[in-house]
Amino acid sequence: MVKQLFNSIQDEISALKKQRNAAILAHNYQAMDIQRVADYVGDSLYLARIAEKLKEDVILFSGVHFMAETVSILSPSKTVLMPDPDAGCSLASMVKAEDVRKWKQEHPGGIVVCYVNTPATVKAESDYACTSANACQVVSSIPADKEILFVPDFFLGLYAQRQTGRKLHLWPGFCHVHARINSEHIEKIKQQYPDAELLMHPECGCLTKSMHLADKILSTGGMVKHVETSPKKEFLIATETGLVEQLADKHPDKAFYPVGDKATCEYMKMNTLEKIARSLEKMQFVVKVPDDIAARARLSIERMIAIG
Repeated sequence: MVKQLFNSIQDEISALKKQRNAAILAHNYQAMDIQRVADYVGDSLYLARIAEKLKEDVILFSGVHFMAETVSILSPSKTVLMPDPDAGCSLASMVKAEDVRKWKQEHPGGIVVCYVNTPATVKAESDYACTSANACQVVSSIPADKEILFVPDFFLGLYAQRQTGRKLHLWPGFCHVHARINSEHIEKIKQQYPDAELLMHPECGCLTKSMHLADKILSTGGMVKHVETSPKKEFLIATETGLVEQLADKHPDKAFYPVGDKATCEYMKMNTLEKIARSLEKMQFVVKVPDDIAARARLSIERMIAIG
């Protein structure tokens, strides 16, 4: 059998999508060439909920492993593929299911809130999931007499604690990319661009000292929406550089400057167009969460969705 020739890798991916009855979902932190071939681009929960509604049988998720797991949890009848099975997450790896079980044994009646940036096994042991956009809502919804363990991101938990006034048990986890964005970076770039609006992700390591300097503290999806309506023409973006590229591509009349010079996730960048094509061609690197874990993990996600 002679392999079909294509003018470009993009043409090959388009043909393979049709052949496999597949849709491509890409996280906001993916490289722009991947975002351009994707059918949908956004944050992990948005994409997982989009996947539930799609008619395609195959979902190729270009992001990191826990995100593909969430798609599998919410769309168990679909085949979920990853371009690179080694695209993990330093933050998600910082908490294990046994850690959560141990805390709950030590704190009977305590409530566990897990950030979506966690493995399915941790979601299965948690009472509620949350995103960076709704962490405060989820925490506020829990009765005041309940102890709360927030895993795994210390900085997002700290932000929720400050905003809600609730005392939380904070797990000492962090995103190694956001932790690199420090207060010195914030102060330096604000001096360079004094009229720019500073948008900060709540995972940032600079949150403890520089939260008051941010014009807005937002999730990636929140940043995308804010830029669309803001009258400002310059923005300082304190999150992974993939979002900076996306915003610059969407809004050529506005200027976007990354905060810090090392805010690039090497795991996110492990995905490439070539790996997407091979994944679709060979139907390789399937992500499937076992039914028992998926059922328990789905409950924590559905509780979050019910809150808002």
